[in-house]
Amino acid sequence: MGLSVIIPVYNEENTVLQLIQKVKAVKIPKEIIVVDDGSTDRTPAILKKVKGIKTIFKKKNEGKGAAIRTALKHVTGDYVIIQDADLEYDPQDYFRLLKPIKEKKAEVVYGSRFTGERRNMFFWHMVANKLLTLVTNILYDSTLSDMETCYKLIPTKLLKQLKLKARGFEFEPEVTAKILKRRIRIYEVPISYAGREYEEGKKIHWKDGFIALWTLLKYRFVD
Repeated sequence: MGLSVIIPVYNEENTVLQLIQKVKAVKIPKEIIVVDDGSTDRTPAILKKVKGIKTIFKKKNEGKGAAIRTALKHVTGDYVIIQDADLEYDPQDYFRLLKPIKEKKAEVVYGSRFTGERRNMFFWHMVANKLLTLVTNILYDSTLSDMETCYKLIPTKLLKQLKLKARGFEFEPEVTAKILKRRIRIYEVPISYAGREYEEGKKIHWKDGFIALWTLLKYRFVD
């Protein structure tokens, strides 16, 4: 079972090298595809020196969803996992995500930040996450605990069939909505989480919550 790790990157000069080293250290056969999404800091220069990865450089910043869709064109593994370029998620949790796949218990696996150990996140971020997850469960008849999680393990074939359109952070609700509309039950496993502060480079903002809500509503009724 081949694994492809997609890492969308934008202005992560302080964390990207350490993150890639952590991904490489996971003892699982894998390919690593990094998409630099038009970074304006030292990120491109750092990536050019890293060996053993596929690196794609975009001329301008288009968003996380656009970066993932670009990476999908270069994927060769049977499964894809999305990895943010910060250090909020621990790549050692790949083993937890892969276990239900190997045991043939699931087709799609999400890592839940709310059922594993974690450094506390911002209160209002937690509220927004739980609200968006609740809306997902109501609209798509599911019982997820963490729709917005970065750690989503999805078969490459399925991911390409979804015809994703997201350009930014609305990738999370779009991919979840389209998976659930196919009557695929998402399997969740607990993962660790160490949320970072805005001064450390956190990029998601309150307006992204409204975009996510609209995305969930939209894909409930259109393809």
